[in-house]
Amino acid sequence: MARKYTLKRRAERQAETRQRIVEATVKLHTTVGPTRTTVAAIAARAGVERPTFYRHFPTLKDLFSACSSHGWKANPGPDPDLWLAVNDPDARLRQGLAQLYAYYERNQNGMWVILRDLEDMPELRPFASHRIAHRKRVCEVLAGAWPKRASRQKRLAAAIAHAVDFFTWRSLRRQGLSNEEAVELMVGFVGSCYAAGGGRSGIS
Repeated sequence: MARKYTLKRRAERQAETRQRIVEATVKLHTTVGPTRTTVAAIAARAGVERPTFYRHFPTLKDLFSACSSHGWKANPGPDPDLWLAVNDPDARLRQGLAQLYAYYERNQNGMWVILRDLEDMPELRPFASHRIAHRKRVCEVLAGAWPKRASRQKRLAAAIAHAVDFFTWRSLRRQGLSNEEAVELMVGFVGSCYAAGGGRSGIS
């Protein structure tokens, strides 16, 4: 029994150490960005030695995968499937953008440094799979409320992708718009893009 208890406590301590490393990395990733986060800084923040760090995470791929999962689980984006209850395209878009922009505002500092690094280092993008999948679903749900017209789908998809982009939100806020004003501007923008070349019959 004593040996089993000892092994259990050792496993618990190892799990606790691993968790400290992950949490330290996430904190650094959301303050200075992934590309500027060093192993030395992670180890110091987690209170471990470099050999301990490498025992838990032999490669940066292992570390980034664990941090991506941890970060998304702790702070996921708004659930786009809840917007499916809203059938009107403008109203669904307004609800979706309002929730997205509120999420961006709460997380703007961390998202800025992470997305900045993803722009500069595309090889990091596989580690953002949760955010990429979420963005794809957001666009699908928002576009799904609009009548499907082949001549307008490409334009609609591009307009929605632009409206939900973090950098679009950031640009609008830097120009002095509130979240509510940014939402209304983008609702009008998407509607205008969809309507270009034809009317919007049947759409309120």
